[in-house]
Amino acid sequence: MGLFIAGMFAVLSIFVEPVVGYGNGQVAVACDTMTPKHGSFPQKSSSPAIITVDKNVFSPKDQIKVTLTVRQSGTSFQGFFIQARDAADLNGGPVGTFTLIDKKSQLLTCGGVKDSAVSHTSSSGKHTIVVLWNSPATKPDHVRFLATVVQKFNIYWVKLHGPVVSQLNASPLPIQTTTESPPILPTTSQLTKPFNVTECGSKKFCLRNPTGCDPELDRLCFFLSFAVQGSSVLFELSGPSSGYISFALSDDKWMGNDDIYLCVVNDQSVQINPAHSTGRSHPILNTQVSIHDMAWSWEDGVIYCSFRRNIQLPEYSEHFDLDRQYYIFLAEGRAENGRIHKHQQQPLITHEKVHFDGSPNELIGSRSPLYIKAHGTLMFIAWVTTANIGVIVARFFKPIWPSSTLFGKKIWFQVHWILMVTTVLLTCLAFFLPFLYRGGWSHYAGAHPYFGCMILTLVILQPIMAIFRPDPQTPRRYIFNWAHWATGTFARIIAVASIFLGMDLPALDLRNPWDTLVMVGFIVWHVATELILEAHNYIITCKARKREEDKMEIMDSSASIDPQGHRFKMIILAIYICGNLTFLISLLVAISLV
Repeated sequence: MGLFIAGMFAVLSIFVEPVVGYGNGQVAVACDTMTPKHGSFPQKSSSPAIITVDKNVFSPKDQIKVTLTVRQSGTSFQGFFIQARDAADLNGGPVGTFTLIDKKSQLLTCGGVKDSAVSHTSSSGKHTIVVLWNSPATKPDHVRFLATVVQKFNIYWVKLHGPVVSQLNASPLPIQTTTESPPILPTTSQLTKPFNVTECGSKKFCLRNPTGCDPELDRLCFFLSFAVQGSSVLFELSGPSSGYISFALSDDKWMGNDDIYLCVVNDQSVQINPAHSTGRSHPILNTQVSIHDMAWSWEDGVIYCSFRRNIQLPEYSEHFDLDRQYYIFLAEGRAENGRIHKHQQQPLITHEKVHFDGSPNELIGSRSPLYIKAHGTLMFIAWVTTANIGVIVARFFKPIWPSSTLFGKKIWFQVHWILMVTTVLLTCLAFFLPFLYRGGWSHYAGAHPYFGCMILTLVILQPIMAIFRPDPQTPRRYIFNWAHWATGTFARIIAVASIFLGMDLPALDLRNPWDTLVMVGFIVWHVATELILEAHNYIITCKARKREEDKMEIMDSSASIDPQGHRFKMIILAIYICGNLTFLISLLVAISLV
């Protein structure tokens, strides 16, 4: 009993949240543009760092010491990226290679040239970086050092110009009359009111969570709408978040290789960023904006953003054309200084692919895959209902049917056997469903799958032990009785702990704290029922002892001399089953609403 109660406390789960960014300096994705994929635009003010060299003339295969240092004490930078390029063509590929001096830096391969760039190894504050540049054996005659410096995730400077170094006896560098054009900042405006749902299903597609919610009336409503207007599509997105909300277009129901759009809170404003993912990587934010007519607001913890995007995009674009069918993902998560964290809850995913050229309708989606819903349903039925009723019947109801049989076996045994076999079958079926969904072992589910393996082992061990159990009259029968009880009790404890862990995993994530309260209420209900029946057994035994002196004779006759006590037990069992089914139905309804 105590072990079963302790099961409710065996619920611990730790989630590690990967973040979008390159704190480890693996920024080869920025080799060409030297622009971090952080979504915001580079600063135009004076940077906190400058580049210096120890000489301005070099011969082939010479080394030049390059120093990136802060302008004044008390300042620092978190990240950097250094390259050398042809001073006459700063948009060209890298020139020469680098050699490291300290462990704050690492070498990268850019443009197919090994060790042709240098970046940071961590996001810790830095004041000075020193590296050696190895000059090439051939041209160019003039080389300029360039650096990108990141002070914070959303505050950075791109292609800071360092000194020009020239080969010995090289002709002077021609005067350059053109400079790089600054990025064209998109125009944005403020939204003045929440989005309207009156045109949902008639003039625009709408995806809402919870289903049918109204963003004008419910601040907890996640809402996405889109409508084809000529050669472009107007998107509207809103939802409660202090970090970001987003949606993605995908060819399948798995995250990865998706076209993503994020609305991220940053310094009391909302940045609207296109992004894309390659494989199962985190989104790479794009500063080359392919969207326009952007508008946003952030009020009372709710993000509202809208933008327009062309249906057809250039061939080189990393985004999808909108003349095909896609699954749509809707997600939200935390953000700090514009840096987005992985969403903790499973995205809402449409049940079917959506064709943008089709007739507008209300879209339906779910945050939990069907396999996972079925897994949770079967485990709830097995370990909330059948297992516990079977245990109570075997523990307390043997005296009620002392000699009555069903198909040649005592009734209590047949009821217990049927319920426990059902538990084993449901558990085995439920165990394999997540593997069918994931295609293998999940490394993101914490301790839950390990608990599942333990449960499966124990429930398979129980019937095997039962098949080989000794005859009730044999001296060794007590060994089986204790082993059978211990294995079953431990399985129920692990099952309860596993249910607590599973309810909060992203693939299911029932509503908090409601799900925890329901499970705690069920445990209290079950323990209270067992305590009442234990107390009743004790009272019946005490009464019997007063009538007889022979303990064994009393125990054998107690079932027949106290029919009133039997009626009490049957009433308690009926009440327990009704309450048990109430808890079960509540949990199953919660799963259906995910």
